[in-house]
Amino acid sequence: MRLQSSSQAVLTTEDWQNSGFGLYLHWPFCQAKCPYCDFNSHVSDKVDQRRWLSAFRSEIARYGALTKGRVLNTIFFGGGTPSLMQPDTVAGILEAARKTWTFANDIEISLEANPTSIEAAKFAAFRDAGVNRVSMGMQALNDNDLKRLGRLHSVADGKRAFEIARHSFDRVSFDLIYARQDQTLAQWEAELREALSMAVDHLSLYQLTIEEGTAFGARYDRGLLRGLPDDDVSADMYELTQELCVEHGFAGYEVSNHAKGGAFSKHNMIYWTYGDYVGIGPGAHGRVTIKGEKRATTTSLMPDAWLNQVELTGSGDATSEVVSPADQTVEMLMMGLRVEQGVDLKRLEPLQRNRHFLNNINSLKDMGLIDVEGGFLKVLSKGKPLLNAILRELLVD
Repeated sequence: MRLQSSSQAVLTTEDWQNSGFGLYLHWPFCQAKCPYCDFNSHVSDKVDQRRWLSAFRSEIARYGALTKGRVLNTIFFGGGTPSLMQPDTVAGILEAARKTWTFANDIEISLEANPTSIEAAKFAAFRDAGVNRVSMGMQALNDNDLKRLGRLHSVADGKRAFEIARHSFDRVSFDLIYARQDQTLAQWEAELREALSMAVDHLSLYQLTIEEGTAFGARYDRGLLRGLPDDDVSADMYELTQELCVEHGFAGYEVSNHAKGGAFSKHNMIYWTYGDYVGIGPGAHGRVTIKGEKRATTTSLMPDAWLNQVELTGSGDATSEVVSPADQTVEMLMMGLRVEQGVDLKRLEPLQRNRHFLNNINSLKDMGLIDVEGGFLKVLSKGKPLLNAILRELLVD
C-alpha cells in the first residue's frame, strides 16, 4: 500500500482522549547524584515535606479547575528519588488528586524507588497510601558496576528490596543499564538472563548514554571514561536484548521497555501515544488541553525557586505555550514511533498534506525500515536502531 495525500482533517481539539489523561509529580531530591544522570535531581539534607505537600496540593487544585470533569487514568511519582518521600506525603497528594478528579477504575499509580533497605521499608506504607506499581532503579546486577554508576546499594540490597516490593505490590518493574564500561556481550547476556528470571511483569533496559552536563559527560570529554563498548558491540547488545526478552515472554512494546502479558506502563503510554498529562514539581513538563488548546508547560528546575513561586504566585508554571496542530503532529510522530503499535495515521493528517512526508514514508517502506499496518505507521525491527535517522527523514521538507 502506497500512501496518497489526504484532505480530511481529523486532529481535533480534544485529540488527547485517544490516549488518556495522567498526572506526573516530580520529587527532585536524591541521596546522591549518579554520574550518568541528567534528570533534574538535587541532594539536600533537609526537606520540609509538609511545605512540599502543601505546594503539590495547591498545584493539583489549580490544574483541577482547568480540567474539570476529567477521568484520571494514571499518576506517576518520578524524580529524583520519590521513595525518599514520607508515605504521609504520598498519601496527602493522592488524597488531593482523588478529590480533584474522578479516578479510573483501573488507575495506575506508580512510584520510582531506589532498592535500599531504608526505602524498601516504606513499601507497605506506600501501598496503603494508594500506590499500586513500583519502578525500581536496580541499574546493574554487578557490585563493581553499581559502584561505577554511583549507586548506593549492592546487588544483595537490590534483590532484598525487590523481594519486599513483590510482596507489597502486584506490579513491580526494575531498570537495568547496559553497554557499561568494560562490559562484554557474554556478561550482559548472563546478567539479562538473571534479570528475566527475577522479573515480575515489566523491565526497562536502557543503553548507557553519555549526556552533557553529567559527571560521566565531563570524564568522557577529558578522555577518562574508558572501556565503553564500541558501536558494533552496543548494537549486538541491543539485538541480544530484544531476542532474550521475546524468548522469555517480555515483548518489547517500546524501544527500551518490555512487558509480560500486556503489563505496559500505562502512564508512559500516555506520553508515547500523545495523551494529556499535567506536570507538577521542579523541572516537570506537561502537555494539557485547556479550552480546546494543547499547551506545553514547563516549570523552574530549582526546587526552592519552584516552591517559592507556588507559594507567592499560586502557579508553578514557568511557561505555558500553545502547541499548534502542525507541531502536535510532529510531537505525536516523534513519540509514537517509539512504541511497537506505531502511530495512527488519521491523527497525523496535517503532516499528510505534505507530499514530501508521504513520499518519504513510501521510500522508507521500500527500504524495509517502516510499514503501515491497519492504518498505523510503525517502525520495523530493521529500523528500530535507526529511529532518529528515520524521524529526520520523515520530517525533512
